[in-house]
Amino acid sequence: MLVMTPPMGYNTWNTFGYDINADLIKETADAMVREGLLEAGYKYLVIDDCWSELERDPKTDKIIPDHIKFPKGMKDVSDYVHSKGLKFGMYSCAGVRTCADFPGSFDHEFLDAQTFAEYGCDFLKYDFCHCPQNIDGRLLYRRMGVALRNCGREILYSACNWGVDNSGSWMRATGADMYRSTGDIIDNFKSFSDILLSQQHNVGYSGPCCFNDLDMLTVGMYGKGNVGSSGCNDIDYKTQFALWCMFGSPLMIGCDVRHMTPEAKALLTNKNLIALNQDPDCCPPYEVASNRWNSRMKSFIRHLSNNEFAIGFFNMADEADGIPFFSFNAGLDVSCDYGFALTDMFTGEDAGLLEEFTYPVIQAHDCALYRAKIVKL
Repeated sequence: MLVMTPPMGYNTWNTFGYDINADLIKETADAMVREGLLEAGYKYLVIDDCWSELERDPKTDKIIPDHIKFPKGMKDVSDYVHSKGLKFGMYSCAGVRTCADFPGSFDHEFLDAQTFAEYGCDFLKYDFCHCPQNIDGRLLYRRMGVALRNCGREILYSACNWGVDNSGSWMRATGADMYRSTGDIIDNFKSFSDILLSQQHNVGYSGPCCFNDLDMLTVGMYGKGNVGSSGCNDIDYKTQFALWCMFGSPLMIGCDVRHMTPEAKALLTNKNLIALNQDPDCCPPYEVASNRWNSRMKSFIRHLSNNEFAIGFFNMADEADGIPFFSFNAGLDVSCDYGFALTDMFTGEDAGLLEEFTYPVIQAHDCALYRAKIVKL
């Protein structure tokens, strides 16, 4: 089993899109080590779409790297990434062409899997654009799953079909290690909060060996890059990262890690939040309550290892208000004489006791997140 906790790494798409090359990938590898991202657990460096020539090699039929962007070939880049202690990731698509109109892997799955293995690939993001009509998407993902298992190299299989055909209910069976069942994230608050709200029903489909991917993080982008929009501020990014950690999503950084702000770096390397994301029990959270007048204000609880819990209050609305939490809904009967002792995950400070009920006021777009232990009152 390749992954027992959510994969962590970096993907080029959010910031760079088409504008990628060997020097950028090597500089990013350097930055991931220099800025402490590898030490924090981010070990995959993934090149997204736009890395290949527009057509396959006419002699071998293989997908080949763009000779201008990658003049020494992809193995040279892979070797450099590996020399830094990182793992190397690539991109392909289940269709005849990728989403950016480069060669896809349809009907070439075994050849392409072997090619990726030759390049030293450790991670494959597999998209879903330009598939022939009336082809069952489940079959296409099964085919690549079989091909990867027989390519002679361990390659993490990251399926990305945007939730088509209720993919959460069957993607694990294709051999996927993680899967995305959302549309593309945009760098604004509404985009990532809508993604989270759309995925509450999928939490039961995520766990060891196959994790529901909420898409690459936009933390630290501030409106710049390939999926730039209005951008977010540090409070917005705080909530995004906390939600991704609470829901056990793979953590794939999307900002330019060569030029992170101190605030973004501190958030992305927060040991308490990463420990939540990487909790070995991999239990999903469940909703405890929402604001009666605004369902974008919610409280969640998640069972953790060592008989601990995560309790979170998330205001995904545009105004401040209280968010209720009923201990009864979290499994503590009113008469049991137990409560939750809280530790703030952002600061590490003691946050007191949560007994029968609390209704904290959370500012717009903000959150509060605690590690909790059950204690006798």
